[in-house]
Order: sequence, then structure tokens, then C-alpha cells
Amino acid sequence: MAPFHAHFKNINGDDTYPLDEIIYRSKVDNSLLEVHHDRTALASRSPEEWKKLFAERRMSFKPADMSGIWSKREMVLPEIPEEDIVTMQEGFSPLFDASRLAKELGIRKLHVKLCGNSHTGSFKDLGMTVLVSQVNHILKKGKHPIDAVACASTGDTSAALSAYCAKAGIPSIVFLPAGKTSTAQLIQPISNGSIVLALDTDFDGCMKIVQQVTADNRIYLANSMNSLRVEGQKTISPEICQQLNWNVPDTIIIPGGNLGNVSALAKGFDDCLAMGLINKKPRIIVAQAANANPFYQAYQRGFDKLEPVQAKKTLASAIQIGNPVSYPKAERAIKNYNGVVVEVSEQELADAAHRADKIGLYCCPHTGVALGALEKLIADKTISSDEEVVVISTAHGLKFTEFKVAYHEGSLEGLTSRYANPIFKAPAELGAVMDILKKEMAARR
Repeated sequence: MAPFHAHFKNINGDDTYPLDEIIYRSKVDNSLLEVHHDRTALASRSPEEWKKLFAERRMSFKPADMSGIWSKREMVLPEIPEEDIVTMQEGFSPLFDASRLAKELGIRKLHVKLCGNSHTGSFKDLGMTVLVSQVNHILKKGKHPIDAVACASTGDTSAALSAYCAKAGIPSIVFLPAGKTSTAQLIQPISNGSIVLALDTDFDGCMKIVQQVTADNRIYLANSMNSLRVEGQKTISPEICQQLNWNVPDTIIIPGGNLGNVSALAKGFDDCLAMGLINKKPRIIVAQAANANPFYQAYQRGFDKLEPVQAKKTLASAIQIGNPVSYPKAERAIKNYNGVVVEVSEQELADAAHRADKIGLYCCPHTGVALGALEKLIADKTISSDEEVVVISTAHGLKFTEFKVAYHEGSLEGLTSRYANPIFKAPAELGAVMDILKKEMAARR
């Protein structure tokens, strides 16, 4: 069996670079890079052998095996020593059975992949374990001096970076747009000891600064321009298939901001196809907030080019991005996966998130964007009644408590709260309590 191997490769050319080189774009044409695996070597092991191996690791208590990412390490970073891996048992997130909501909406099956059920409460952990592990490996080899790892963030990336760097003992730096992250998101990198800078700009402005700060390679860039993160995030795809007994859903809906997760999803399915683990592609649908929708606008124009926008304020703050770095990869993913791009209003995302909460979920606003897109696509028949759909939930609702409270209080500016659930105040008297209970229980039958 051929040894498993991976390296960086230009997405638009043939130039390649080793994974322990500090590089984010092609030296030839400045295109984005991707981690290129020897898929011939991966395919030399039969699908049945892979499935058996992955099932065995799911039952193992070995540190690497307890991670949904590192249990599929041959597909991720096949040459990294296990002792260099920095993991918090990320991945293996629940595939929530949303049958009740599927019935309400009129489709055959609906699942919600709870990627926010992770150490820092978002899917960003899936990619950050890979990036920080590789930095840890580079430092242990002594090949390149790295003083710190830095990112621009709207909240979740900074939380993941700070936690994994803290575990590895590597300094971290985060740049956040001032006043544009939730309290829960802001406090995470502070608590984990990062150098935290709140800049008077938006995410795109922070992204510009972090690229300048990391230009001399002494500070390592952790944003999704760095394709190492995609390798962790792409494991969402085989994990969904594994949870469905190696069946493929008809459609997957994912919220999109900087668009790294979109391309990761497609890359994961590409790997599964090459390894014979699955035999068909799902359709991939990207949902964007209407207030930050450059990818949707490009899709409407036939993907002529990306025209950056000034992203307006949106409840889905993590995807309030007007100039997505991973646009070229995401465009390719949509084209290769029969994709669609949908925009969702603030009213639609807020209502969709809280409608889903009524079946036991606790949705962040970004999951609301994906669920809002699902409702629109069912209504216009883009998604048919006989489909099986998976919605990707990218963060835990507890990180957006202000959003949840304001919705139920009816205080979200300019929005109505169709699914609000009020608190009933009453004296501590049985009669008064029973009057409320009888009325409300009758109304909810």
C-alpha cells in the first residue's frame, strides 16, 4: 500500500509546497492554495476497510481517535506524528433528527448537524485543531521560528484559535471589529490569554490588518486563507455520511460568510467519492444574510466575478463579511455540486431559528440563515417533498444569548417575533396560576 502524503497546491496551477512551509498563496500567480492529497494512495485501501477502521476508531479511547477529525487523520494530515496533535475531542457532533420540523415544512427527512456542539461552541474548532497541530509540529521540528498565531475574527475563529493555542502553549493574537461580537464571543479569547485588539472597523478591515501583521512569517496566519483549516472542516462531510450509514443526503444547506466552510464541505465529499465511501454527490446550497450577500450577488450574475460589498449589520454577525477570502473555492464548489445560493432577510433568519427551537434545538442566528433558506426553497419547489436534507448548524445558541432574549422579549429592532414565548408573571396563588396554565395549555394543543 502506498504511503499517504499531502502538500499545498495552487488551486489554479501546478506549483506545490510542503505543508511545513509558511505560505498562504501561490508564489507563481498569488492564487489560493489547497491541501492536495494523494487520492490514489487513499483509494488503495478498500471502502470496506476504511469504514471498518473508522468504526473501530469511533469506539477507541486513544486521544487521536476520540476526535472526529483525527480519527480520519489519513484524509487530514497523514504525516503528522500523533504526539504533535493538539485536540480537544472536537468533531463527532450530533446529527439532530428534526423529523417534527420536516413534517411541518413538508419534506421527507431533515437533520441538523450540530457543529457548534464543540469545545468553544462553533465549527471553527474543526479546522483550528489542524492548523494549531501543524504549527506545533513546525515548532517542534525547529524549522521555522513562529512567535505567535493570529487571526481576524467576528468572534468564533478567535475563540477557537485562543483555546487551541492556549492548550499547546503557543501565543495567540486576535483582531476583532469593535462592538460587533457578542459578549460570549468576546470573552473567550480574553479568558484564554490571547492578545486581543478591538479595531474600529469591520471584519474585512481586520482581515486587511492581520495579513499585514503576518507578512514576515514570524506571526502565523490562522484565517481560512490558510487552507490547513479546510482539512478539519471537510470532515463534516464523511461524518454526516457515516452517521447516515454511509448514505448521502439529497441536499445540504450551509450558511456562508468568508466561504471557507463551503469549499471544505465539497472537498470532503470529493475525498469520499475518490475513496469509494459514497457513490453520489449531494447538492450544496449556500445561505447568506441579505445584509452581507456578495456571494449571492455574484451567483445572480452567473459568477462573473466577486464584487465586494460593505456588509451591513446583521444578527448573523459571524457571516457579516463583504469580501470573502475563499470566494474562488466556494464558486467551484457550487458549480461542482449543482449548487444554489440564497439570501435570507433578518426577519426570516430570526423566525426560522426560533421556529426550530420549538422542536428542541437552540439555534444561533447563522443556523437561522440556513433554516430560513430551507423554508424559502421548499416554498418555491427548489427542494421537493421527497428529499432528505441536512442543515449545517455552525455555532451553539448559547453564544448568542442577547439574540435569543431580544427575540422573545420582542425587542429586536424592526422585527416581529412570530415564535416568541413570553414569561407569565403571576402571584403565588393556585387560582391565578391555574388560570394561566389552562389558557396556555389549551392554546398549545
